[in-house]
Order: sequence, then structure tokens, then C-alpha cells
Amino acid sequence: MAKNQPLILGKSELFDWEESMNYETIILEKKEHIATITLNRPDKLNAITEEMGEEMLSAIADVNDDDEVRVLLVTGAGRGFCSGADISRIRGGATGDASPARERAPDALTERDLMVRFNRGLQKMKKPTIAMVNGVAAGVGCDIAFSCDLILGSENARFVNAFIRIGIPPGDGGAWLYPRVMGVHKALEFLLTGDFIEAKEAERVGILNYLVPAAELEEKAMSLARRMAEHSPRAIELSKRLLYDGLATNFETVQHLTAAYQSLKL
Repeated sequence: MAKNQPLILGKSELFDWEESMNYETIILEKKEHIATITLNRPDKLNAITEEMGEEMLSAIADVNDDDEVRVLLVTGAGRGFCSGADISRIRGGATGDASPARERAPDALTERDLMVRFNRGLQKMKKPTIAMVNGVAAGVGCDIAFSCDLILGSENARFVNAFIRIGIPPGDGGAWLYPRVMGVHKALEFLLTGDFIEAKEAERVGILNYLVPAAELEEKAMSLARRMAEHSPRAIELSKRLLYDGLATNFETVQHLTAAYQSLKL
């Protein structure tokens, strides 16, 4: 994050999308000042397509601009959180009739651009974001979870970034995200082995804020979201800004920002 780049998004920043869409690959629900985006391709473990990326961007634009919504939850339908990009779409489908990589590259780049924008949008939202990881979070799915402010997981949660197995470095911002969540050494082990991090280990190294039984995951996330929703939206926004901007500046600057923010009439 650039030093002078504002953290919190305004109404038109980053999301150049219509606010209302008929969603086919996600579900957007709003209740009790809490919005939930559910990735909804359970038969594909919620693998990301270009269509899904567009719908996800539209949904977070909607949530960010809705003053009635104070917290956003992100989860996956079925037994997985998100298995990464839908490689079958990029390589020409599951039938084996793969298009040449050169011909398919524009689609792959479009999907990557969408997901980078989505992850940036999660990081820059003025409202708290909570990932509910109910199963595997792989590749870009892992990055979606790490882009949220908090991560809750069930005993079925698993994290993996396996780009190294196919001879390429990580994409979608993982190399920036992972060391900030679990430290440099653990992040390097994660990226350079391509191994899974299971739920208990994820809790131990600080990826998960809470590890709860699968049957209790949604209620725990909702309970946490309700507690946050009780507080001043402006105070929440400025607290997020202080913390994240503080990662890219020095202590003295944060002190000055703190004094300025606390002098505001919220």
C-alpha cells in the first residue's frame, strides 16, 4: 500500500460497476446491518470465473455504499470456501479440448484483474470484513480470506497456495498479504512448499481469529459482526484507517493522525 494512498473507499473509487445486478454465481444478503456475500458455485468448490469476479465487485460496491450495512461477511456455499480460479474455464473446459495458452491469456488476465480489484476492495472497505472459511481456501480463495479484516474458520478450513507446484510465483497479492498475517518465515514456508495449512495450525500461527466447530461458524461470525455493528461507523472506519495506514508509515505519523481523528466530531 502506497504511503499516501487513502485507505477508505468513497462511492465511486475502485468499483466502476452498477450497484444492482441479478447475481448468478454469488448470493448477497443483508440483515441486521450485516451483509453476507456467499460464493455460490458449490459443485466447483466456488472456483472463480470472470462472471463471478464481476458479480463480486458489484456486490462489494453495493455494500460499501449502503449506509445501513455496517459489517460484511464473506463465505462459500457447500463444503468449500473457494478453490481458486476455475482452471477449466481458462484452459478451454473440462472436456480436454484446451485452447492454446496464447489464445486464452486475455481471459486469464481479465479474471486476475477482477480478483485483484476485489481483494483491494475488501482491504479498502470502510466497514469491517470477516471471512467465514468453511472448507478449502486455495490460491485466489486464500487471498480473498486474507484480504478480510478477520478470519474465522471451522475444523474443515484449509489454506493452500500451490503456484510453486506448477513452476510460477504466487499471484493475486498473496506475497504481500501472507507475511503481514502470519510472519515472513511462515509465509515463505507456505509459498515455497505449496503445502496445506490445516485449521489448527492456521489458528496457531495467527491466520484464524477463531477456530470453531462447523455447526457454530455462522453464529460465531454473526455474533462478532453484531458487536462491531453496535459501534459508530465513522469510528470503525477511522480505526481501520489508522491501523492499515500505520503499517506503511512511522509511529510519529500515526500519533499525528490519531490526534487529528480524535478531534473530529463523529
